Amino acid sequence: MDRYDRHILSLLQRDASLPLKTLAETVNLSSTPCWKRVKRLSEQGIITGRVALLDPDKLGLGLSVFVQIKTQRHDNAWLEHFATTVTAFDEVMEFYRMSGEWDYLLRVVVRDIGAYDAFYKRLINSIEGLSNISSSFAMERIKATTALPLHEPS
Repeated sequence: MDRYDRHILSLLQRDASLPLKTLAETVNLSSTPCWKRVKRLSEQGIITGRVALLDPDKLGLGLSVFVQIKTQRHDNAWLEHFATTVTAFDEVMEFYRMSGEWDYLLRVVVRDIGAYDAFYKRLINSIEGLSNISSSFAMERIKATTALPLHEPS
């Protein structure tokens, strides 16, 4: 990946709706080589999709909750069931297996505390083997981005 690829990716991850002509002009390429680079980046799985980013507050989904989970079980069958169950919840925006004190971390987006309580009850009733759950409510979103840092390698 060269500087042209990184520049293309940087622009697309900020606005995937850029017309090819504008994208090509901005990175100082003609349209065909630019298009070929975008196509190659997609084929390589570097570009995994193009989406519209929505404002959660304007949609009434302004509460972000970070949920830390400890489990009693760690076998593959349980993990597969747990992962399938958790990823099926629309409220779960991010889901990580962690090192350290907590086994899993979820970022959950809901309308309000009542909606989170309903989610929490569905979660704990869907999965056996959870030993501890801690929820932290975000008071203010200071930075939220989907743009990855694409610096030149040093």
